[in-house]
Amino acid sequence: MSSQIDHLLNETRRFAPSAEFADNAVATAELYERAAADREGFWADQARDLLHWHKPFTQVLDWSNPPFATWFADGELNVAYNCLDRHVEAGNGDRVALLWEGEPGDSRRVTYAELTDEVKRLANVFTDLGVGAGDRVAIYLPMIPEAVAAMLAVARVGAIHSVVFGGFSADSLRTRIDDAGAKLVITADGGYRKGKVSPLKPAVDLALAGRNGGGAQETVEHVLVVRRGGNDVEWTEGRDLWWHDVVPAASPQHEAQPFPAENPLFILYTSGTTGKPKGILHTSGGYLTQTTFTNRVVHDLHPETDVFWCTADIGWVTGHSYVAYGPLANGATQVLYEGTPDMPHPGRWWEIVEKYGVTILYTAPTAIRSFMKVGREVPQKFDLSSLRLLGSVGEPINPEAWMWYRKIIGGKTTPIVDTWWQTETGSIMISALPGVTETKPGAAQVALPGISIDVVDEDGTHVGNGNGGLLVVTEPWPSMLRGIWGDPDRFVETYWEKFRTQGYYFAGDGARLDDDGDVWLMGRVDDVMNVSGHRLSTTEIESALVANEAVAEAAVVGASDEATGQAVVAFVIIKQSYLSAHSPEGLAGGLRSWVGEQIGPIARPRDVYIVGELPKTRSGKIMRRLLRDVAEGREVGDTTTLADTAVMSVISAQVR
Repeated sequence: MSSQIDHLLNETRRFAPSAEFADNAVATAELYERAAADREGFWADQARDLLHWHKPFTQVLDWSNPPFATWFADGELNVAYNCLDRHVEAGNGDRVALLWEGEPGDSRRVTYAELTDEVKRLANVFTDLGVGAGDRVAIYLPMIPEAVAAMLAVARVGAIHSVVFGGFSADSLRTRIDDAGAKLVITADGGYRKGKVSPLKPAVDLALAGRNGGGAQETVEHVLVVRRGGNDVEWTEGRDLWWHDVVPAASPQHEAQPFPAENPLFILYTSGTTGKPKGILHTSGGYLTQTTFTNRVVHDLHPETDVFWCTADIGWVTGHSYVAYGPLANGATQVLYEGTPDMPHPGRWWEIVEKYGVTILYTAPTAIRSFMKVGREVPQKFDLSSLRLLGSVGEPINPEAWMWYRKIIGGKTTPIVDTWWQTETGSIMISALPGVTETKPGAAQVALPGISIDVVDEDGTHVGNGNGGLLVVTEPWPSMLRGIWGDPDRFVETYWEKFRTQGYYFAGDGARLDDDGDVWLMGRVDDVMNVSGHRLSTTEIESALVANEAVAEAAVVGASDEATGQAVVAFVIIKQSYLSAHSPEGLAGGLRSWVGEQIGPIARPRDVYIVGELPKTRSGKIMRRLLRDVAEGREVGDTTTLADTAVMSVISAQVR
């Protein structure tokens, strides 16, 4: 089958950086020239300039056994030292590292000196519990400062963390604990979510007990518990330990030992697929180099003056790279928020931006579209003038959502960086560079300096400007995954088999190059629809729908159709501001016509369903396979990874 994806949507708006922003920007166009002249030398310079190496490296990249790479392999460093101790030693111990806001409104300001002290004590607790280099530690915590401290303390002793999102079930947790062979679990009694305490320790107890015919979990020796929710929990003497009992009592003296650059740092399990979860493995030196570099240049981070806020949970890779590691390695001050965007009121995020003077906001398109649904009146109640850069992550952003973000949140002037990357890539790969790039609403734009990206056809041949195909990474990069935990064959088969001859990493995403050679993401290749021989991008049709004044969010799927092979079926959420002034009567038909007018009759949906919500994971990704089930009249599949498992019942009832 052809890999060409028909391009139907045209976007002509352009936004050049202001002279004032460009004059003060961290990034310059010269970065591209340096990287193009000597790619490996460029990354070696970044590693030396941005990080402290206990033992300097002499090797940069070893790609002699592809796809198994090593970066800076003979160098040694300590990740936690780079994120903490060196800033304190440089005289910045009083700088605030974490501005933490709890969902109920409690807050803490944690300085670099205080966070370093906590991590040193925790590292000594680990040592006392027999946790050291190479051991695995499962972390199952809410968004509290102890979560960041736990990740850094694991890194400090050379162990490997596996953070499991706090919304996952006991069964999901058990699978991940078993696969990693975790020795220690760090959790909390509970955490606040949507106005009430969501219990966590009970799920850990359930996960470690004999379940579903299986025996008790065998590798976990201790469970370290933070008191956060105040909910009652059961206690296993000899196994369970309260954080507040053991961490403050531990010695604050702990010297960070260096570990090889290829020492494993973390395993992060990808969710939402069937079968055994994939444990994506990342190591230390290359990962920290690229994460620190991208956080600095893509987010235009000035650590002395900025207040950075990445809204991601630490259970996802965005929370690893741009909460736990990048900002702290850069010595920045950042906001950490425990709760959901709409608790206790829909303006919660904007209240936090105003309270802390947030200057850089990095969030997901799904959050932006949810704010569009509520209406501009909510953010306009708050002073957002501190914001000077906005970022988008997680999926392609629709051009109209991009424009709303710029206009309503950014005051019509704030630059936006739309970033493409994955759990597997470790850090940002494609993005505008603020102060350098002329931005285009909805475009991921260009590969970062030192990164090699292409769009190719099924044979691995470059498609050329103006064409679409498969997005690939053509050269190894520092923060690349080093494998799938315990399964090297699956690693090769999943990511490298398709373009084995060329040695390309295939991301699974469709993309096109515009006439300037800039990259536009067109969704997962699995989601591309084949309508009357035309391969259509769900992303483009969704963007056309969101461009309508009535629509806040849309999800499009292909459903089997006798006449056309597949037909376009759309599920849309209507803006509250529109519903307050208009009747929804006849809107579905109007939206069908709208899409036909915007991008052509071939893309006109067969059906448009107006719904109150879409099926999303806790990270905000839309589960289109469940919508396909509804569109094709099948029984809806597994909903356990959804943020709200009841939403599919509601949608099914609306469709009937």
